Amino acid sequence: MTSRLTEIDHVGIAVRDLEAAIAWYAEVFGATVEHREIVESDGVEEALVRVADSYIQLLTPTRDDSPLAKYLEKKGEGVHHVAYRVANCADALAAVKASGARVIDVTPRPGSRGTTVAFIHPKASFGTLIELVQVNN
Repeated sequence: MTSRLTEIDHVGIAVRDLEAAIAWYAEVFGATVEHREIVESDGVEEALVRVADSYIQLLTPTRDDSPLAKYLEKKGEGVHHVAYRVANCADALAAVKASGARVIDVTPRPGSRGTTVAFIHPKASFGTLIELVQVNN
């Protein structure tokens, strides 16, 4: 069987101060933000720093009731999720559901950068929140 995962799209890092995190990556690594976006549906603001063909996604909540705000309150700053690129998000999600694994998104939904995404619950994936990302160019 051929892997449905084509590459790592990004590693999401939860931060309380997005500007400070951006400045740190710039100062320490010379990294610059390639894309910035507020994702209202998730209650987050993101800054994407390119690393080869992938990204570091710096995330901060835009409202106190967002899942990310609750995550920061409970677990603090750090790695929040790993996102894998897939050719077809609906097919990959269907395979996950067919395996009996617990999912957060029952159907794929719009993500940042015009992508299509779906999340797999960390209890189904050895403690790691996984995001499936279909790049729609």
